[in-house]
Amino acid sequence: MLTSTREQVRLDEAREKKIAWKKWGPYLSERQWGTVREDYSDDGNAWSYFSHDQARSRAYKWGEDGIAGISDDRQGLCWSLAVWNGQDPIIKERLFGLTNAEGNHGEDVKEYYFYVDSTPTHSYMKYLYKYPQRAYPYEDIVQTNAARTRTEMEYELLDTGVFEGDRYYDIFVEFAKAAPEDILIKISVANRGPDTATLHVLPHLWFRNTWWLNPEAPRPALRELPNKGEALVVEASHPDLGVRYLYAEGAGEFLFTENETNAERLFGVPNPTPYVKDGINDAVVHGRREKVNPDLVGTKAAAHYELTVAPGETEVIRLRLSDVAPSADQGPFTREYEQTFASRKQEADEFYTAITPPKLNADQANVLRQALAGMLWTKQYYYFDLDHWLEEHEANPILGGRRQFRNREWYHMVNSDIISMPDKWEYPWFAAWDLAFHTSALNMVDPDFAENQLSLMLSDLYLHPNGQIPAYEWNFGDVNPPVHAWAALINYGIAREPGEYDLAFLKNTFNKLLLNFNWWVNRKDPQGRNVFSGGFLGLDNIGVFDRSSELPSGGYLDQADGTAWMAFFSQCMLEMAIEIARKDPTYQDFILKFVQHFLWIAGSMDRVGDNHDELWDEEDGFFYDVLTLPDGHAQRLKVRSMVGLLPLTATALIPQEVIDEFPDIADRVRAFIAKHPDLVANIHPLTQPGVQGRRLLAVVNEDKLRRILARMLDEERFLSPYGIRSLSRWHLEHPYQIDVDGAQYQVQYLPGESDSGMFGGNSNWRGPIWMPVNLLLLRALRQFHEYYGDGFKIECPTGSGNMLTLLEVAREIATRLTRIFLQDESGRRAVYGGAEKFQTDPHWRDYILFYEYFHGDSGAGLGASHQTGWTGTVARLLQLLGEQQPGETLNRGLRFN
Repeated sequence: MLTSTREQVRLDEAREKKIAWKKWGPYLSERQWGTVREDYSDDGNAWSYFSHDQARSRAYKWGEDGIAGISDDRQGLCWSLAVWNGQDPIIKERLFGLTNAEGNHGEDVKEYYFYVDSTPTHSYMKYLYKYPQRAYPYEDIVQTNAARTRTEMEYELLDTGVFEGDRYYDIFVEFAKAAPEDILIKISVANRGPDTATLHVLPHLWFRNTWWLNPEAPRPALRELPNKGEALVVEASHPDLGVRYLYAEGAGEFLFTENETNAERLFGVPNPTPYVKDGINDAVVHGRREKVNPDLVGTKAAAHYELTVAPGETEVIRLRLSDVAPSADQGPFTREYEQTFASRKQEADEFYTAITPPKLNADQANVLRQALAGMLWTKQYYYFDLDHWLEEHEANPILGGRRQFRNREWYHMVNSDIISMPDKWEYPWFAAWDLAFHTSALNMVDPDFAENQLSLMLSDLYLHPNGQIPAYEWNFGDVNPPVHAWAALINYGIAREPGEYDLAFLKNTFNKLLLNFNWWVNRKDPQGRNVFSGGFLGLDNIGVFDRSSELPSGGYLDQADGTAWMAFFSQCMLEMAIEIARKDPTYQDFILKFVQHFLWIAGSMDRVGDNHDELWDEEDGFFYDVLTLPDGHAQRLKVRSMVGLLPLTATALIPQEVIDEFPDIADRVRAFIAKHPDLVANIHPLTQPGVQGRRLLAVVNEDKLRRILARMLDEERFLSPYGIRSLSRWHLEHPYQIDVDGAQYQVQYLPGESDSGMFGGNSNWRGPIWMPVNLLLLRALRQFHEYYGDGFKIECPTGSGNMLTLLEVAREIATRLTRIFLQDESGRRAVYGGAEKFQTDPHWRDYILFYEYFHGDSGAGLGASHQTGWTGTVARLLQLLGEQQPGETLNRGLRFN
């Protein structure tokens, strides 16, 4: 339960009184170019069709992007930062990065920016952008990365030397809401270099181009009002949003143009209007004043400041975006302006103090706060009308469009919502299983938003009529692990006090997930044996082959992780059914249904007898995928990876009181087991009571658990100083190899970036540490401990002679995970590896980046640099570790349901 603070009052007002505290927020993308939504190519190459170079000149159709940007919750009106150092060939109005083809490890943003702070209503926010005073090295970054191979490190912006001598600006952008529709904006420009330097600051205000859908509809308009006071004022009039005003204190001028494509520059054809999207850029950089509208009207505008900043000094710009019209009685920048900023900052401090355990030190508290700030900054307005988009591409099946086209089967989808993104530059689109993990941390600060995110994915405008949850925009029909039921249990059970649980949410979620569960059973068990496939299942390149493509050998693949996910899904549905049935007896039969489903699935993973086509390998004591060739021959693919650890996560506890509460169901379960004894022969015995009479549903019995944990807790195998690796380090010297029709395939331990192009080559599951699966393993350890109690001990690390309870093992792994981000004894952070600027410079070292995954040996950050989605869940770990006393359980938060 969140402690009552002024920010919590705003959250309550937003929920109970519908006061629109969340109407405005950081809902602008950081990259709209290169997305599937904006792709109108014939070959589906979204990266090439709409490039960064085109973005300044080409109007988007489905969204907008910017730096430190905000918008309303339908992205009608947008604001963002733009700057020019007098050296760059273009204004910096959006972040630059490499496309998937340009990067030697896939797409990658090449900028330094940080989500420093945010409250859940965005009543206070702070963002930092580091801007070089030298010319940004666009060409050098592209060419040098292009020349590097997949076995080499990426060429980063610091490597170019552009920050040498500290010749850069720290540009802080802060926001404070005086009221839901009254937003104060402060831009602070600090010169970190040795010389006085000049910077053009161009805060932009513009309308998303919605009139392309209906050219005859009323068009929004910006116009400068007569100057009667201390600030220039632009009036923004929108047919749906109404009227807003942007006040710019001390601005030299406002520049106006239209949010329309410069067809002349891009396509060599005349422009329909003399004022186009890149007009402000051309006026400032090239002095072409004819490119901006002298009548001071348009759909895109920028205040123009030219600052001269002395070394070590900071210049401040104040703006205000408000629904309050100019008044002769009171200006927008009175004493109240600074008082509001001070109050909102203090209220943000109070809010985070309330959720931060006092035991955490300053560094731990800082990491927790920035992790959550990043998650709140990574909200984005996501708009995609698939019916219309497919019709534009002549691929709408309702209209008889072409048969082979991306996302053709998803014509029912109309997405127009604020959604938590994995990374607003690298992944500026929702990903279903990522989103489920996001909610496990978002509910620390905003349970309503977390709950809303899960409900969105199961609503009629997202969930396919056949029951499939959309994966991500590159292929909505791809298959992500089924973790929404688990996430629903978290959001149901953690965020509220007993008696305040939202049963309606749980029941609605359960009913929708029944569709999804049936989709899995009907679509992903091709042989009808309760053994599941599913493709890559979020683990990209972890397999010997690309598991989402046709196997080079032919035949089919039984997946240990796919089957474990379905056992886990069954258990979560079971727990939901129990909770609902306590209030609604008509749901009691679902308890039996999901116990049976679990037993069918768990029993299939290790059948009675010696079977070469089953997932458990008795000799190795590990789970593997099984390849069945067209001639019927079955072969285990003996890669010791996260695929074989995930069966541990299929655990659920049934308290004795539940058995007592539903005696008829308990009798029917016992009858089912008696009739099908083979199903339970090799799994944990369901009828055997543990601590306090609890029953345990688990794929692994005690013998299997000990054998798997012996590998998982071995520092020469899975246990890294920074968490559990995705592939055993044993494969460094013992790579797994298989020959198929004369071609050799190999999996070798690779702790850093991927050395292949499988799944785009921009992620790696062959060694690095990934936060989400580590969280599920921690949950499993906690579940096992609640069943076995302190009497179950295991050596950790393996070979050390140090015997720990499973709860102590969970705490050890959680501590190692948090160690990625925290300063060690020498003040260094593992996440920053050998980047000395980040390790030692006082203007860099305490700003944290939450990467997508981490080096399996060193803990250095890899992949997307702003994946404060599932990596932001480290905030939950820090909170739990800070709350726990020695010997105490890691409470229900680490159990996560």
